[in-house]
Amino acid sequence: MSARAVVIDAYGVALILEVPESGLPRVLHWGASPGHLTDDDLAVLSAGVSRQTPPGTLDAAWQVSILPAQADGWAGRPGAQVRTRDGLHRFRWRAVTVQASDDTIVVEAADAASGLAVRWCAAIETAGVLWIDLALRNDGDEPFEVEWLEATLPVPTTVTHLTTFDGRWTREKRPVTTPVPAGAVTRQSRRGRPGHDSPAAALLTIGEPRFTGGEVWGTHLAWSSDATYRTDRLTDSSTLIGAGELLLPGEAVLSPGETHCAPRTAFVWSAQGLDGFSQRVHTWLRARPQHPSSPRPLTLNTWEAVYFDHDPARLRALAEFAATVGIERFVLDDGWFQGRRDDSTSLGDWVVDREVWPDGLEPLAERVHELGLQFGLWFEPEMVSLDSDVARAHPDWLLHDPAHLDHDPSLSWRGQYVLDLANPHAYAHVRDQMSTLVAALGIDFIKWDHNRDLVDSVHDGRPGVRAQMMAGYRLLRELKDAHPGLEIESCSSGGARTDLGIIEVTDRVWASDSNDPVERQDIQRWTGLLLPPELVGAHVGPATSHSSGRTTDLSYRMATSLLGSAGFECDILTFDADERATISRFAELYRQLRPVVHGGLVSHPELRDPAWRVTAFTAHDAAEAVVVVATVRSIEDARAERLRLPGLDRSRRYRVRVRDEIGAARSASWITPAWFSAGEIVLPGAVLADVGLQLPALWPVQAFVLHATAE
Repeated sequence: MSARAVVIDAYGVALILEVPESGLPRVLHWGASPGHLTDDDLAVLSAGVSRQTPPGTLDAAWQVSILPAQADGWAGRPGAQVRTRDGLHRFRWRAVTVQASDDTIVVEAADAASGLAVRWCAAIETAGVLWIDLALRNDGDEPFEVEWLEATLPVPTTVTHLTTFDGRWTREKRPVTTPVPAGAVTRQSRRGRPGHDSPAAALLTIGEPRFTGGEVWGTHLAWSSDATYRTDRLTDSSTLIGAGELLLPGEAVLSPGETHCAPRTAFVWSAQGLDGFSQRVHTWLRARPQHPSSPRPLTLNTWEAVYFDHDPARLRALAEFAATVGIERFVLDDGWFQGRRDDSTSLGDWVVDREVWPDGLEPLAERVHELGLQFGLWFEPEMVSLDSDVARAHPDWLLHDPAHLDHDPSLSWRGQYVLDLANPHAYAHVRDQMSTLVAALGIDFIKWDHNRDLVDSVHDGRPGVRAQMMAGYRLLRELKDAHPGLEIESCSSGGARTDLGIIEVTDRVWASDSNDPVERQDIQRWTGLLLPPELVGAHVGPATSHSSGRTTDLSYRMATSLLGSAGFECDILTFDADERATISRFAELYRQLRPVVHGGLVSHPELRDPAWRVTAFTAHDAAEAVVVVATVRSIEDARAERLRLPGLDRSRRYRVRVRDEIGAARSASWITPAWFSAGEIVLPGAVLADVGLQLPALWPVQAFVLHATAE
């Protein structure tokens, strides 16, 4: 039997495999669809891309298999590694079945020597996002330790640059672009959560990445814990990109009859640059049945308004005022449960503090609902304080080695520890306390925080990171199933857990604990590489940011909030009459613009001057567009550039208005274009796209909002 080729092709993306007489299928192509291929085309394709002519010697892998291994002649990082009692096991896979439909390929293979079996499934889903699912099953008689199981795909050797991400608390999602490194290279996260410095994704491009053009091959692991992102740039073989869960020694032992399932891995190709990459992922997310379908409420979160100073009368007044200015959701943040006067105590005791709230939270929740607002509450379910009733009663529920905990206080992080949710008793304690409150208060929204890394995590005498994350996912699902309509936000001391794994079981993420709008311009932009704006919380903070000390105009903070699921996180009771009126105008503007912002195509028109940040949201029918234009520092030239508006219908005329409800952006009066001073202009879409509009010479840290509507 000679080799044959199988292909899946959908949404302009194709994956082509060659199925040999022995061994695993090999990947001939992933990327742009070549269009219809005949059987004859597929039969000769291997010759068209092969490295050498048989019977050439096995000095390198000719084409990389779907799970590359040393036995294939692959000299890079293996796709899987398992350990027996005697050492590392070397796979020699034999494909048992290969089944293909229009958009899915499933490969079942076995390793005769060990009794291990693997299931590899690749599916091109909505918008061309290719998902790979991997599972390893032990059909043998001996246990195996899974050290890693990673999904990989080859990319053209033509790629020159790799982009991943880095960052820190209050400055997440900093892109890091370098030449593609030589050899087999990994970037890993070992924090028990992706972390503020998470790689987040791995993107390969020809030249440095651009938002508006060029090919991108990228991968993202839909997993909310430790991860490995990998590239393999070998001089004598294909270039690979991939990702997988990072497992600690002894963490995944596969006993006979058991199956280990790796987290799903997304592979995304685009010929339209980073914006094209994002649009594929956003479209995929929006097609999910659980994707939020109701308008995203304008939110007031109480954290930077009152911090731990919970005064029931003042918080009631805050909710009442919020309702008068158009806010739609009221979220009571940290400080409501027993003994919680600061961040050193009481986590794990999810009982209302009757000293602060003598009548409980019911009166506040009822008043919030009477006002027509949703009611939200803060929890940190995966954490525990040593100074808590639950820790005193059940010290064995902590996810730490007791021998170390007794004499090593450095395991504390922000004064808190981790509760072992894989312990069924600890899990039930948290679930039942939370569920009781959700039902009693009619909670509509939970802000679910996770304020520390996992360190020295031990469950049942072995590393407990994976078990903890699986239990966390299960708890999120169980609460949502038990309380239909409940929405949950993933916050992890800001943006330390904002992946496609957590968004499968939550309804939005908190991108950063920084409400500084200058920092937020880039945080929102790069969080948006994967997540559309309706899934990313973006709040108007105080005039002076608590995380940076920077003072900014209210108009700038509001314009930046429009980049996501908008809200406020400041004491609006202290606003003067003009500012209060501005909140009302902003609330109305948000309601008017959010259908386009939260449902349209997101793009980033590129300007040469690095002072500018431009984000455009265009309706799918091109009838409307919203553009947020901001500066993050002083512009370089006295005369600014022209802004060309993307995605409009070239044959239609558009009225472009400066939406000044939030206040006017300040610019140099002698370099303010006539159209900007007038506040609107009407031009054909072709002119707006090709010629553009002259930008004003904005002062540093200013912003304005454009709204284009078809005539």
